Amino acid sequence: MAESFGTDVERYDRARPAYPAELVARVVAESPGPDFLDVGCGTGIEARQFRDAGCRVLGVDPDARMAEFARRGGIDVEVATFEEWDPAGRVFDAVVAGQAWHWVDPVAGPAKAAAVLRPGGLLAVFAHVFQPPAEVADALAAGIRAVLPDSPFAGESRSAAEIYEVMFTGFADGIRAAAGLGEPERWRFEWERAYTREEWLDFLPTTGGLTRLPPDALAEVLAGVGAAIDRLGGGFVLPYATLAVVARRS
Repeated sequence: MAESFGTDVERYDRARPAYPAELVARVVAESPGPDFLDVGCGTGIEARQFRDAGCRVLGVDPDARMAEFARRGGIDVEVATFEEWDPAGRVFDAVVAGQAWHWVDPVAGPAKAAAVLRPGGLLAVFAHVFQPPAEVADALAAGIRAVLPDSPFAGESRSAAEIYEVMFTGFADGIRAAAGLGEPERWRFEWERAYTREEWLDFLPTTGGLTRLPPDALAEVLAGVGAAIDRLGGGFVLPYATLAVVARRS
């Protein structure tokens, strides 16, 4: 699944939300310098935000399709998993990962980040947490059960907040276990975005539960979700929380 997001890179870059300006500004302010490594940079969404904030950003991503798209946006990208990537003696002021750290080995990832950070450098991993209206979420779950009943997404009963709390606790535990990194901090940024029916249906195929569905199955799922949004009046406002775990190289 980690390498399925490049199926439609234009849609991914268009539909995936950027990160709060407050998060970007805080990471930049707390980093000792402008040299950033973006792990799992994808199409370059957060890389472009950090570049526009004055940073020099190198991306690493295992998907050559995503890397090529990011390069077209002016981001230098090397194709590899973070675990296998060769830093060739290079060091950085910050290692960042947006919506990607759960694909990185929980032991090897923090250890490698510590190895490529300058003293005082920052490791910052972050992701969006969101829960659409119940009618929309229920329609998505029903659609997945219909076309892919064995999918873990079909039987998931926990809220997004519960899932991400477990995930970010694991991130912090992995950082604590790595030599060379200080005690992790937790940051939280709350914001919201209004979605039309078309915008939400554009976004959904970029999510992990749907990236590998065949076109007819995907169309069936989206039709059910679209009908649910129609019943809400054609759109909804989605509250977001962008969570971060941050630690400093000792």
